[in-house]
Amino acid sequence: MLELFKAGGWLMLPLFACSIIAIGIIAERFWSLQIKRISPPELITQIWQWLRYKQVDDHRIQALQANSPLGQILAAGLINRDCSRDITKESIEDVGRHVTLSLEQNLNTLGTIAAITPLLGLLGTVIGMIKVFAVITTEGVGNPETLAGGISEALITTATGLVVAIPSLIFYRYFRGKVNTLVVGMEQQAMKLIEILHGDREFDPDKDKEQELQ
Repeated sequence: MLELFKAGGWLMLPLFACSIIAIGIIAERFWSLQIKRISPPELITQIWQWLRYKQVDDHRIQALQANSPLGQILAAGLINRDCSRDITKESIEDVGRHVTLSLEQNLNTLGTIAAITPLLGLLGTVIGMIKVFAVITTEGVGNPETLAGGISEALITTATGLVVAIPSLIFYRYFRGKVNTLVVGMEQQAMKLIEILHGDREFDPDKDKEQELQ
């Protein structure tokens, strides 16, 4: 492995750095984007109980904000529960935009790595071929060993760039889709809260749970 790294030339350094960053982002996003961390399913039922028994206070709202991203969104609704429906909805949407940005944290970096590593590999190919033609110009093509260094550098950097880029792109698309799914789920929970706060529906935890399972 070390010999391949040396044979690939100096471009292996940025490619190696990109691979380490990509692995770190993928591991961190797998940990952070767990449903139980982002959108605990029991929150809306808990809030309904608070409202039913008039237990909503600043302490509970602060605990809700610290609970999860969904908790931050629902807490915004509770803070403005005595305002009009439009103001409540607007406050929830404002917090929701900030939460969505936090869920997308580091994904742009992962997408950038997926885009630039094949280009770095291509640059290595170009540099390797330049070395090959430089050797041909000075020494001719009589001795293939003199050409091997440039050719191997070209192939190794290209392969390394693709090895880093392909999984990075796969996980970038996967996490994008997961964030979209989580955001839609949180929007549904937020709409339930708005309907509960403004009397548009009578919340039934058992019935809502059955609908989610269907």
